[in-house]
Amino acid sequence: MVGGRVDTNMMHPWIRLLRPADWVKNVFVLVPIVFWLPGAGRGSEAGVVQAKAVSELLAFIAFCLAASGWYCINDALDVAEDRLHPVKRRRPVASGQVSMATALVLGVVVASAALGVAAAVNAAVVWAVVTYLVMQVFYNIGLKRLIFVDAATIATGFCVRAVAGALAIDVPVSIWLVLCVFFLTLYLAFIKRMCDLSSSRRVGQANWRPRAGYGDPGELNWLLSISGGLTVLMFLMYTLSGHAQGLFGVRAFGLAILTPLVLIVVHRFYHRAMQGLSDSPLEALRTDRVVLVSVALFGIGVWLALYARGIEDTLRRALLI
Repeated sequence: MVGGRVDTNMMHPWIRLLRPADWVKNVFVLVPIVFWLPGAGRGSEAGVVQAKAVSELLAFIAFCLAASGWYCINDALDVAEDRLHPVKRRRPVASGQVSMATALVLGVVVASAALGVAAAVNAAVVWAVVTYLVMQVFYNIGLKRLIFVDAATIATGFCVRAVAGALAIDVPVSIWLVLCVFFLTLYLAFIKRMCDLSSSRRVGQANWRPRAGYGDPGELNWLLSISGGLTVLMFLMYTLSGHAQGLFGVRAFGLAILTPLVLIVVHRFYHRAMQGLSDSPLEALRTDRVVLVSVALFGIGVWLALYARGIEDTLRRALLI
């Protein structure tokens, strides 16, 4: 343990290669069921809810395996570049703990297992996983070297995750779900690039260059401003939309009240990236107290707004509606 956290460097190199800590990114697969339960699913029988929960969990596992499989392949393909980066050079392949061939084989095996798990849900989820994997191929072939296109591809991959979650429980895909997920993850992708830029400059790593041309902090700041603003705006627009009110009634206004927490987290990610305090948004999510508290309060707020009994009357009195 280091500072109360598990030292990932003590893990077996194969486990580190799979990056299980990054599986939290696949939480977007679970978002549809969170918003389905208080709506159409509230009156469903327990057996129906349980079946959908199992399907959602299997879809989540499928994308965890698909992502891990691609992490292995990606680390093998990017080994030369990673060895020049102050943080990425510690990865198992870049550091020489795992050979390129082993990483490639492990990646193919794990990605194949992802398709097997997806097949246990339904054909639509299989196609979603296939779409995600194909996107990763094109991303590594060349899209990752195109400014903005690389981040948009990553964000689209997260949208595929969210859509897969809806397909797993056989509910319509909401355009609001897609837009909110896209702009949030687009912002986080730009944050990751700012983290890379700041961390390399902080340690004076002159040999490393951002692969997609994000060397101009001013341009990257502009992209962060646009995507961060749209992230907050999309969330607020969704909570005030007729779609949300049709599903949740006055409870949707309870979600709108949580907007300041979204803004706090968006700013905190930016602040940490500018300071070079972490090498990824996920690291900030694990270690930054402001982010942790804000996310926890947001989760509690969503639960209260969507599930707490009697919250409708409380909101009507508080908001004079």
